Amino acid sequence: MRLSDPVALRGYAHPLRMALIGLLRREGPMTATRAAERLGENVPNCSFHLRQLAKYGLAERAPAGDARERPWRATAFVTSWDDASDDPQVRAATDALNTTQLAQYTRQAEEFLARRADESTRWRAVTRFSDTSLYVTADELAALTERMDALLAEYDGRIADPSSRPADARRVTLVQLALLGAPAATDGDTAPGDGGATQGDSDTAVPDGR
Repeated sequence: MRLSDPVALRGYAHPLRMALIGLLRREGPMTATRAAERLGENVPNCSFHLRQLAKYGLAERAPAGDARERPWRATAFVTSWDDASDDPQVRAATDALNTTQLAQYTRQAEEFLARRADESTRWRAVTRFSDTSLYVTADELAALTERMDALLAEYDGRIADPSSRPADARRVTLVQLALLGAPAATDGDTAPGDGGATQGDSDTAVPDGR
């Protein structure tokens, strides 16, 4: 699902709506009542936001085995949007959406860190925070992103088909942030925080995500 309309972009830029879509993608069709239970929200609130998601094409009614139930499902496994638009309205809307998404990532990381001590050493060793500074052109960064996307796509089948997952598999979110350094930076200069931890240096963890 690719969003391009500013109204739809702003409509999706809501923490509960993002959480609802993530829940439907992870666990499949469910009613607003069940979604409210899973997210710790009230039912009327979830019902309202599910209807709004349907308005923007992100959710729809799913077939129900029981006439009393009215489940919802996500219309797609992935939502994307154009961050390179020159349209001021689209740029403002995507900025709002990206800000909401970043807040979601931060919340998920904080929740994981709060329970990190309960995880096994095996999982703590392979989930972490890290950052690396690169000097690349825009075309090289685009090519690198495509290569990473292709690698991750090898596991897409396990999203739709739970039976294809190994017995010990867990849901993991890999967050990709490509952040430009200040234009005045020169070779040899490193902005505070850049390259602070390379892969393998950090013993902290990234949480199970959306």
